Amino acid sequence: MTTLVRWNPRNRMRMINEFDRAFGDMINDMLDAPTTPAKWGLPLDVAETEDAYTVAAPIPGINPDDIDITLEDDVLTIKGETSSETNEENTRYHLRERRFGTFSRSLRFPVAVNSDAVAANYVNGVLTLTIPKAEEVKPKRIAISVGS
Repeated sequence: MTTLVRWNPRNRMRMINEFDRAFGDMINDMLDAPTTPAKWGLPLDVAETEDAYTVAAPIPGINPDDIDITLEDDVLTIKGETSSETNEENTRYHLRERRFGTFSRSLRFPVAVNSDAVAANYVNGVLTLTIPKAEEVKPKRIAISVGS
């Protein structure tokens, strides 16, 4: 039977230890469970210049033909699937951090982009997309004429 303990802000360390214990057990249970494919998010780096956006996504170990990239209504979507290597029957993993399963990530651009001029490059496991901004949203420089 558990007892209620009055909250004491000085007992923060005890609370942190309880969380670590609870979540540590959950993580250990997941490591012991049979591995099944799962859906995971794709980390992205997005940079902007005056003319374009650059999106970089680390996707190591996947065939570029297995990556699906779409750009519709200024929403970029990157999808794909990685498959697990076959496990030997008598192998027990102590740590398994490589992800496998389906992945998907969508990103809405805040301004109109030119979907006809997107360039995609895949080098050393990193997918890099260059998405130009639409001409109507690019900043226009206005020249000043000096008159007398």
